[in-house]
Amino acid sequence: MNFSTFRALRSRNFRLYFMGQALSLLGTWMQKTAVSWVVYSLTHSKLMLGVSVFATLFPAAVFSLVGGGVADRYNRYRVLLITQVLSMVQAALLTLTVYLQPNGVWSIIGLSVLLGIINGFDVPARQSLVHQLVEDKRDLPNALALNSSMVNLSKLLGPAVAGFALEHIGATACFGANTLSFIAVIGSLLALRLPAYMAVPHTQPILQELRAGLRYLRTTPHIRFVVLMLALVSLFALPFTTLMPVYAKDVFGGTATTFGLLDSAIGVGAFVGALYLASRPFGTNLNRVLTLNTFVFGIGLILFSHAPTYWLALLCIAIGAFGMMSQITISNTLLQTTARPDMRGRVISFYVLAYTGMVPLGSLLVGWISQYIGVQNTVLVQGLAALVLGAMHWRELRKQPLAPTALPPQANATQGLALSS
Repeated sequence: MNFSTFRALRSRNFRLYFMGQALSLLGTWMQKTAVSWVVYSLTHSKLMLGVSVFATLFPAAVFSLVGGGVADRYNRYRVLLITQVLSMVQAALLTLTVYLQPNGVWSIIGLSVLLGIINGFDVPARQSLVHQLVEDKRDLPNALALNSSMVNLSKLLGPAVAGFALEHIGATACFGANTLSFIAVIGSLLALRLPAYMAVPHTQPILQELRAGLRYLRTTPHIRFVVLMLALVSLFALPFTTLMPVYAKDVFGGTATTFGLLDSAIGVGAFVGALYLASRPFGTNLNRVLTLNTFVFGIGLILFSHAPTYWLALLCIAIGAFGMMSQITISNTLLQTTARPDMRGRVISFYVLAYTGMVPLGSLLVGWISQYIGVQNTVLVQGLAALVLGAMHWRELRKQPLAPTALPPQANATQGLALSS
């Protein structure tokens, strides 16, 4: 790893965005960890764990299609600023709810649905905005990998801090910390220096623009394949994280700290994987890296599923998370660097739909299956599914490249929607 690993940070706007998001995401992962632990502690139901994940991710998937159209149609900067303020309000309401109603599982799930709706508009705007924060568009894959590094460093630290906080000062502190963390990201957004917003006239209703996005997806084979494979891996493999509270509490007989360390091990593997992707030189065959790391992901899950000791399990799940990182980051990179600029928001909405739409369905599926074959066998089956998906990637790679590995000419073009702060 050298300076080129962090080359996207040369752009002032991306640097500010990166720092603000880093602090805010620490609180986000504390809240996610606390929600899972509180729900499972109150209900002792694997199915309810799946419901709690479904409550956030499925509304995000449903509303992401509209959110992608909004991101292409309006000022992405303004959309992102509004969604971040609304997310702060949601975190404050969750803090107040848990403080006043400690056993209110359905209140927590209801507020999770609210967060999911907000995220449906937030994620397409945030992901497509990154393209405009990077001055040299050749640094875009690096910026997206650094973005993933930031997410996973927060996933490494957030659950560990949350585990300690849950055990010693309670869930309310985790939710309160997340509320305060939004000050950092909102402040960083207000400090951005962006060109004046130039509104582009839209003669079609937003639903027609969404249909145009679907036609673009259907008629662009390499983008369609990436979205399809991400949807499959999100349905069958990525929801293994839903079962981590069960591993901590039932398989290893641990506490909230045990759960926090399991989540942190996933964060370690994913963080190292994201740094590995960030260090890849320009022109790297990302399709090949994605294929190989899908196999790494599957092998890691298989080894973790029946690991005889807790410390060996931490190592195995970190290996799996290293491979998992490619599913999310490289898919995002391939879509952002090959999509037409005027379609980028809508393409990102398909990415969000494939990820946040399938993971909650997969969470319900693995929660249900684990009640019949056990949590360890369920994770074993998920690892085998990842190997099958890796084989599908390999077959496609042998036929032809999934997408260009270098940025196409339009990636450096200025998008019609400029932004202002």
